[in-house]
Amino acid sequence: MDIRGTHTPLLDWSGDAIALGLFENETALTGELSQLNEKTGGILAELIEEAEFEGKSGSKAVTRLGSGSPIRKLILVGLGKKDQLSLDTLRLGAAVVARVGKQEKAKSLGISFPAVNEDKEKTTAAIAEGIILSLHQDNRFKSEPEDKPSKLETIDILGFGEQKEAINQAQTLASGVILARELVAAPANSIDPVTFAETAQTLATDYGLEIEILEQEECEKRGMGAFLGVAKASDLPPKFIHLTYKPTVTPKRKLAIVGKSLTFDSGGLNIKGAGSGIETMKMDMGGGAATLGAAKAIAQLKPDVEVHFVCAATENMISGRAMHPGDILTASNGKTIEVNNTDAEGRLTLADALVFAEQLEVDAIVDLATLTGACIVALGNNISGLWSTDETLTEQITTASEAAGEKFWVMPMEEKYFEGLKSPIADMKNTGPRAGGSITAALFLKQFIKETPWAHLDIAGPVWADKESGVNNAGATGFPVRTLVNWVLG
Repeated sequence: MDIRGTHTPLLDWSGDAIALGLFENETALTGELSQLNEKTGGILAELIEEAEFEGKSGSKAVTRLGSGSPIRKLILVGLGKKDQLSLDTLRLGAAVVARVGKQEKAKSLGISFPAVNEDKEKTTAAIAEGIILSLHQDNRFKSEPEDKPSKLETIDILGFGEQKEAINQAQTLASGVILARELVAAPANSIDPVTFAETAQTLATDYGLEIEILEQEECEKRGMGAFLGVAKASDLPPKFIHLTYKPTVTPKRKLAIVGKSLTFDSGGLNIKGAGSGIETMKMDMGGGAATLGAAKAIAQLKPDVEVHFVCAATENMISGRAMHPGDILTASNGKTIEVNNTDAEGRLTLADALVFAEQLEVDAIVDLATLTGACIVALGNNISGLWSTDETLTEQITTASEAAGEKFWVMPMEEKYFEGLKSPIADMKNTGPRAGGSITAALFLKQFIKETPWAHLDIAGPVWADKESGVNNAGATGFPVRTLVNWVLG
């Protein structure tokens, strides 16, 4: 599929289908739209009337044009209220257009959308992102896919010029999102700690990243008792992955992204029971998947920022070697942890990963993890929680997420709640009371950061979609690769 920018005006374009973006309650036909209506013999006005099309966000209508028309089909897409137009509005509108174009079996498609703040470059990139991500299909594990691939061959974004760089950047960013989606969607017998590390190695080879993979013996030497405690029960070796992107110029800043990378979570001896969703726990490496997805995109975009990507990859399994409830683990910073729930394992692996990341002497650290069901209870499936020790970093992540169309809500770092994590026999327990569970999880992680500005993203809800929504199809979403990349690019 070839996505192209073009100077071609709306009235001069010809092809299988043309898509028009209209604002809510602003469907009166003036200017070019009036001329197009005349050119189509009044069919545009007729479609608006018959479909009762009001331009509400996400709404759509389609009709066939006459045999003598240079355009076979006409698609209308609602963009919502004009004063609320944003890049994400167009990203979501483009997703609607792409799906309709696929459904209508169009081979060539033209899109006529307004620019946001007259920024044709960012507008083009957002439209291209929406197209690519909405049409992505993961049929790797089907012998005969029911969902047939799109027949779309060319998509022209009208009136903005070629915009090759913007389209290339959108394609690069989408490639990182798609990698994260495919890692999360792959079952645990396909993506395990070993194959996850192999994926990181492939990224390093293909895109010129530095890579260091610490094996179990090296992790033991570094005192990573929290990470290794989780890994004890698995027959597969743990892999501590450290990828580095270094620019060719002096970096303006150094950053670290740390992703929770549990390729499967049984719950350990506190095993997940019936109805717990244990069969979905292949997605518990969603943070690590997004970390590798961000690495893929950043290595191609080549910002003047040094970025370290850290993934402590393992499984949380059950065997005679498994850590027990009540065990005391010692993390690599010397902190001791009483394990009162083996199913709160992600924070244990992140503990040693955060210590490692801070030792790299970076300017800021962001960790991301499918950490707590409590965050889903608080914020639902579409919004991620954000905790941070630094207001500037909070603002940077929030700005990056708004541009990406990925939703975060700043949560309180309520220090008093740490009382619930105190242990009579160790420095802390790994879980606290049920109330405020996502906050106490963030407070636990905070114990493994000394001074570096740090943010924690609990992405348990948005990494997976039960049904098609926005640019995401049902399944793995690749959240929040776009936010991470935007943050790095600044």
